[in-house]
Amino acid sequence: MSDTIKKLQDLFAKFPTIGSRTASRFVFYLLKLPKEKIDEITSAISELKNKVKLCSFCFNPHELETKFCFICNDTTRNKQLLCVVEKETDLISIENTKKYKGLYFILGGFLNIRKTNIDNLRINELKERIKKLPDLKEIIIDTNTTPEGNITSVLIERALKESNNSSFKITHLGRGLPVGGELEYADQETLESAFEGRK
Repeated sequence: MSDTIKKLQDLFAKFPTIGSRTASRFVFYLLKLPKEKIDEITSAISELKNKVKLCSFCFNPHELETKFCFICNDTTRNKQLLCVVEKETDLISIENTKKYKGLYFILGGFLNIRKTNIDNLRINELKERIKKLPDLKEIIIDTNTTPEGNITSVLIERALKESNNSSFKITHLGRGLPVGGELEYADQETLESAFEGRK
């Protein structure tokens, strides 16, 4: 295998859920494309880094001229509700249900059982954001029902309780989500059921 192919394959293999075989298929698919299509892909990747920024409140990626994303800018959103999720795709899945009208906060990952990566989570940022929501009544912890997600959920709840703020309650998604499942892959009906049954 040429060095160029191997280098690109190794880069693709670093993507989430992408193994070496799939990475190899990506490379050989790209080889078959005409140059203008390759240019289109590289241009889109460049624009991704140059145009997209993270919301100053919830860390949701956006392209607006303001510091905040379209959700945080929306004055009709319920400022008494804050939904904490692991990643951006979880937020998208919940938004697609059109049932939740509160605000969000993206943790940026989960606590890995095999290694300590607590510093990679935005726990301190979450505490700071809460201070900016004087009317907050409920924090919904929506981590995945995997072992890592459960540990992350416990960590968040403990950190929030240590902040000594009793003005809000902490809830978790209720029935409907399978144990070991991920929010990103849950259908809308399942997510709606989980929101209605949160406790």
